[in-house]
Parts: sequence; structure tokens; C-alpha cells
Amino acid sequence: MVRNPERRTALVDAAIEVLAREGARGLTFRAVDAQAGVPAGTASNYFASRDELFTQAGRRINVRMTPDPDLVAQAMRPEPSRELVTELMRWLVRRMTEERTGYLAFLELRLEATRRPALQAELNRAVRTEFEASVDFHLSSGLPGDADTVKVLYLAMTGLLLEHFTVPEVLSGTELDDLVATLVERIVPR
Repeated sequence: MVRNPERRTALVDAAIEVLAREGARGLTFRAVDAQAGVPAGTASNYFASRDELFTQAGRRINVRMTPDPDLVAQAMRPEPSRELVTELMRWLVRRMTEERTGYLAFLELRLEATRRPALQAELNRAVRTEFEASVDFHLSSGLPGDADTVKVLYLAMTGLLLEHFTVPEVLSGTELDDLVATLVERIVPR
């Protein structure tokens, strides 16, 4: 396989764009080459199979959706409280909205993982690692609630984001910020 890390990253980013726009069936080497603006056959020189391309896209999405540590430190300046959790969840929604392509591609990968064991293993590892880091962060930051609070909040927020990105009319007429505040109020103890 060819070893040019910048080109490889550009190809994986192109794969994420293709996934978000065309879905898993549209993710072909030819589509990735076209999206990346490289000669035909380039992606197949970097990835041994579509399975590898899917797995690499899963890893890259995780990197793209992880917030900058300096921004996290800045967000954590206020005292730990339910209000701070609300602001953090609103920030999450804004970040995912800004990274809409990555989030939609991630949803595609989740569905495709039901058919591709290697991808499922990668997503299980990555999502579990991120979830456990979120629990540790929540608890070590002194935010209200316990590990179960974080788990329920995670499930509520992933459901909210799924609706927001896939069937937005379901939540029409409801301000997303207000809905986030309601979720936090119902889930996170004072």
C-alpha cells in the first residue's frame, strides 16, 4: 500500500463525504477518487478493500468529532452544575451540526456495521472508548449525577441528534436548545 499520510487522510475524508451524501452503497473506490479529485485507482492503492475503507472512515469520523481540548477547558470554567451540563449538551448539538457530514456518515457506518463484523468491532471499540471517557470526564469534573446519569443522557442526546438530522420535521416547532434543557432537567439531578 502507498504511504502518504496526507493523501490517505484526504481519501478518508472524501469517503466520509460520499457516505454522508450517497450512503454505504455509494461508497466505492471510484466515488472516493472522484470526491477527492484524484486519478481513478488512487483509493484502491491506499485501501486493500471496501471493508478497510469503512473501518478507516469510522476511525477518522471519531477524530473529526472530538472537540479541541482547549475548547473543552474553556467550556469547563464555570462551576459544575446542571446548568453547565445543559450548556455542554447545547455545545454538543452545535458541534454535531457543524460536523453534519461526519455525523450523517457516522449514522451510515452504524447501519453498515450490522453487516460488516470488522467495522462493527471498530465502532464498538471507538464508541465504547469515547463513552467511557465521557463518564470519566463527567465524574472527575464534579458534574452532577453518576455513571447511569451519563448513560441516560448519552442515549437521550443520540436520539435527539438522530431525529434532528434524519427527520427534522418530527421536532419542528420545538427549539433545540429548549429541548436540550428539558432533557438535562429530567435526567441530571440538582
